[in-house]
Amino acid sequence: MGWTVEDAPWWTRAVVYQIYPRSFQDSDGDGVGDLRGIISRLDHLSALGVDVVWLSPIYRSPQDDNGYDISDYQDVDPSFGTLSDLDELIAALHERGMKLLMDLVVNHTSDEHPWFTESRSGPDSPKRDWYWWRPPRDGMAPGQPGAEPTNWHSFFSGSTWELDEASGEYYLHLFSRKQPDLNWENPEVRQAVYAMMRWWLDRGVDGFRMDVINLISKDTALPDGPVVAGVWGDGSAHYTDGPRVHEYLHEMHREVFEGRADRLLTVGETPGVTLDEARRYTDPARREVDMVFQFEHVGLDHGPGGKFDPKPLRLTDLKATFGRWQAGLAEAGWNSLYWDNHDQPRVVSRFGDDGKHRRESAKALATLLHLHRGTPYVYQGEELGMTNAHFTRFDQYRDIESVNHVAQARTLASATDEQLLAGLAAMSRDNARTPVQWDDSPQAGFTTGTPWLAVNPNHVEINAAAERADPESVFHHHRRLIELRHADPVVALGDFTMLLPEDEQVYAYTRELDGDALLVVVNVSGEERVVDLGDAWPLARDGGWGELVLGTHADAGEPTTLRPWEARVVRRS
Repeated sequence: MGWTVEDAPWWTRAVVYQIYPRSFQDSDGDGVGDLRGIISRLDHLSALGVDVVWLSPIYRSPQDDNGYDISDYQDVDPSFGTLSDLDELIAALHERGMKLLMDLVVNHTSDEHPWFTESRSGPDSPKRDWYWWRPPRDGMAPGQPGAEPTNWHSFFSGSTWELDEASGEYYLHLFSRKQPDLNWENPEVRQAVYAMMRWWLDRGVDGFRMDVINLISKDTALPDGPVVAGVWGDGSAHYTDGPRVHEYLHEMHREVFEGRADRLLTVGETPGVTLDEARRYTDPARREVDMVFQFEHVGLDHGPGGKFDPKPLRLTDLKATFGRWQAGLAEAGWNSLYWDNHDQPRVVSRFGDDGKHRRESAKALATLLHLHRGTPYVYQGEELGMTNAHFTRFDQYRDIESVNHVAQARTLASATDEQLLAGLAAMSRDNARTPVQWDDSPQAGFTTGTPWLAVNPNHVEINAAAERADPESVFHHHRRLIELRHADPVVALGDFTMLLPEDEQVYAYTRELDGDALLVVVNVSGEERVVDLGDAWPLARDGGWGELVLGTHADAGEPTTLRPWEARVVRRS
């Protein structure tokens, strides 16, 4: 990369905290989190030490997909508050030395956005070409089974095409039918988006996390894809990292960020992205985005039936993926480091042990992740060791992806109800969306009313008040990891070397910069393990590893023996 300690961008030593506003803190008792609730909890974020807060969408929305269906990009949804509340939040974050990242959702809008209402008004509408409209297949009538313009399968089940009865044409929606895709081929669409983005930056926002941004460019021929779900095909080859996406992002950078990018952060969510494409997105010389979210590691436990058919994680697979991305973006580009977010289940339940070793495994997994080269992301409640919801009934789930998955599976008779419940319990997005557990009071201190999604009963034991009072808690371990990144250049910029690549129990690597070196060793299991690093870490020959910088356990333990879910960070002394 060529960055030095003096000239590296600020975000190489930063940590981002994601807030899912519906579930963070409710200030008015209606059971839905809001902006004033977030403002009331900023001291928690200050104590944690994060640098950036990323807000999941708070724009005006019918809430078909919990705010990722936007009907007005330049207003706040009343369920979350007002623009003046948001201005107050921006000011309060800036006063504390934190930045605000807004969620940018511009692959699609809500079908209730005025742009789409106008587009839908008829084939002669001046905004008809702002979205993807197509007639039925040749020789077929509108609404006839198989008449859809392509056979593409929606991310939320069923077809990606919805028939508009009035015109007899279909519109494209890669996600919900209430989320029609914008047509980025139209320069008017792009200029409208850029104007909106500049408006937010002028208001004090410090950047954007760009939702599924690598899907904005489609192959205009719209070919069918191979059949994967009943009659539906996988069209991803024709809209993932599409033919003009790099052109669009470079244009966006020029139109929106040029001249003020040094203080800003731009993050692209890029499902299905390849390493080569990620390098193009994030190479500073190309002037597109600062970093991307890739999804390889959160697909490693997907079974043959997809995400709702999970299989155990093989540690060697995780090493292969993380190691490849560390190496691939070492010279050009940058990694985003994450376990949890609003779309992923809780990592302590997914890859850790949320029972006997909950605290230790949460700390171990955080250590494993944060000391890689890249910018770490902490999702609300992750710093508390919050677990999956452990729901046991279908009527407890709210997420559209989960609800649609059950409906489709029942239609296809592809799984029993028992299998469906097990899949949801492990992988539903609702696992990440239960309210943040602030204390052991009723509703966990999240609301005085009835929460929109049930609070996890384990909030009596797992909550922020208890975590902050315990010096050896998951919270304080995250705080120390963040302090280490801020203070130690080797964490931000050091070279990465994977050790023990074939070990299925221990994850180990080094970070080195200008003669300084850190060793990270993590026991990713519930069994004790004696670790032999051989010549990979010369100090190991002397019966120890070096100066302990940070560990998951209060006492040092045996020199080269790791207890269940123990992690150690040591410096070459």
